[in-house]
Amino acid sequence: MHTLWIIEDHTAFRRTLVRVLNAEEGLQCTRDFDSCEKALAVLAKPESPDLILLDVGLPGMSGIEGIRLIKDRSPQTLVVILTVFEDDDKVFQAICAGASGYLLKTSSAADITQAVRDALAGGSPMNPRIARRVLEMFSKLAPKQGDYGLSDREKEILQLMVTGLIKKEIADRLTLSVHTVDTYLRRIYEKLEVNTRTGAVAKALKEGLV
Repeated sequence: MHTLWIIEDHTAFRRTLVRVLNAEEGLQCTRDFDSCEKALAVLAKPESPDLILLDVGLPGMSGIEGIRLIKDRSPQTLVVILTVFEDDDKVFQAICAGASGYLLKTSSAADITQAVRDALAGGSPMNPRIARRVLEMFSKLAPKQGDYGLSDREKEILQLMVTGLIKKEIADRLTLSVHTVDTYLRRIYEKLEVNTRTGAVAKALKEGLV
């Protein structure tokens, strides 16, 4: 059973999300909050979910700032942004802060549920329009600065990550076990100095590593 939290200040929307997610097999929304501060107060204790759905425009601490603190305190917790904002600056900040996905609140309940499952499976769910803009943003950034000591196999796996394949798909494509792919991913993250799949893909695109 995967545990989820929701941080969203719109009460009706938050409660609807809780009902939708709890109706899904294998998913359980164990807590919901209307601010990052309240969630972080609990996260500081020995309790952390597998994934947090996080709004950006919150009272008090913003979702962007919240991502960094969440990842600091619980690195294994995935954070998927769910917001009305789709401007480039917020998208870029969220990804750099460690978000594993970026969705718009206009997404259907089915799309949000699928995005949660995709993120838990190692994917980086994004609204197609947002994903295209992310690629455009990174394509305009700095050129290649080095290969960070990546091996040929690590570069190959990084390339497959950039194309959107999840761990199992990468394993199948390269005829490797999922455990072996996990080992490669940990090495890639360590060499690139990132904590998430999204961060690795962003750095690969930004610096032309693939």
